[in-house]
Amino acid sequence: MNALNSDFEQKVLAKFAELEGEVASLRQGYLVVNQRYTKALDSMKALTNSALDAATKAATSAERAALACKAAVAAAAAAADRDVVAATEAAAEAAGLAALAASEAAAAAAAAASAAAEAASFQAEEAAILASAEAAQATSRATTAAATAAKMANEASAIARSLRK
Repeated sequence: MNALNSDFEQKVLAKFAELEGEVASLRQGYLVVNQRYTKALDSMKALTNSALDAATKAATSAERAALACKAAVAAAAAAADRDVVAATEAAAEAAGLAALAASEAAAAAAAAASAAAEAASFQAEEAAILASAEAAQATSRATTAAATAAKMANEASAIARSLRK
């Protein structure tokens, strides 16, 4: 019976050693996966921050284009008072180009906000969700500025058309 117990103990010890090796292998695999996950998460955080930065810059650009458009409308109106048709038409063209720039900036802000939202969907972190919300607000700012610029460009064009008549 002693030999039977000894044989059984050896099998159990061999099985324990095998299981211990498997646990060590699983632990090593977990560490590798965890490192890769951490790197991926860091990349997603960087993408979120870059997208937010791009959306904010695009919104600022759209707002500045709207201001340029406003100045072009003022120039068109001032030129109209002096009967300078060419200057009015040039100012109207500048207003139109500024409006186009504002709408392109709004599109860039929307794309950046979309990227931020996509990145945030992969991260369950409050900072990523907040960055996505801020990017969406920047898109709203850019869209408002683009609409304002387009309205002013239309005004400048109307002034130029009225002088041609």
